[in-house]
Amino acid sequence: MINKRKVLKMLQYIFSYAIALIWLIPLLWMFITSFKPDGSVVTIISELIKPPFTLHNYIKVKNTSMIPRWALNSIIVAAIQTAATLMVCSLTAFALSQMKFRGKKLVLVLITAGLFIPAESIVVPLYTFIVKLGWVNTYKALILPGIAMPLGVLILKQFYDSMPKELTEAASIDGASPFKIWSRILFPLSRTSLASLGIFAFIQSWNNYLWPLVAASDTSMMTLPVAVPTFQSSFNTSFSVPMAANVLASLPALIVFLIFQKNIVKGIAMTGIK
Repeated sequence: MINKRKVLKMLQYIFSYAIALIWLIPLLWMFITSFKPDGSVVTIISELIKPPFTLHNYIKVKNTSMIPRWALNSIIVAAIQTAATLMVCSLTAFALSQMKFRGKKLVLVLITAGLFIPAESIVVPLYTFIVKLGWVNTYKALILPGIAMPLGVLILKQFYDSMPKELTEAASIDGASPFKIWSRILFPLSRTSLASLGIFAFIQSWNNYLWPLVAASDTSMMTLPVAVPTFQSSFNTSFSVPMAANVLASLPALIVFLIFQKNIVKGIAMTGIK
């Protein structure tokens, strides 16, 4: 007799793997194409997977582009922005969750409203602001506007709300200041949620295109999402070299995600958000 539960589970696995394969096909095509000689046929599967393969495309990218500099810019911007985002979101969430002050509900409403404001709508006033400050083509312009992350505040606030009140009350009775309660108790306990939020913030910063395009017109200050399309525009009839550049540009974010992917599920589960 066929076990219906096992059959259903098997069908779920087959469906899941099929969906995953659909998402992986473009990545596999990009990866394989990056090793094909210039001028090879890459639109037919039988030709795509057939030798020869070469590393010449990666060497050409290295010699004809500023990809090491662009990668360094992306790493600096993403790393600093992620660290600053975690600190700002954690402190804000702690204040909204554990402290009492006038206008608290209004602040929470304004932060939540930030989720519904398209980034495109604030580009012009934000650019005008950094021009007045003289920050165009600087790391400050690339990093600071991305630190505010309303979703991060809401996720961490949800986590801090779920913590037993006895922890903070006992520390407060012992004379601990609000900052010490945050730094010694709640911040260490929220490491899993911070890890998942850090991954989101890093990937979002790494893949950000619009603001770096506006804030940095100097080639040496460009990040990879802006610089790689500019580099690719000189290869109108070739796929191999642009695909090699795309592989190099996407590797760091992919590695970060593969290493810390479990923290995403754990972090969101601990926040209690459905």
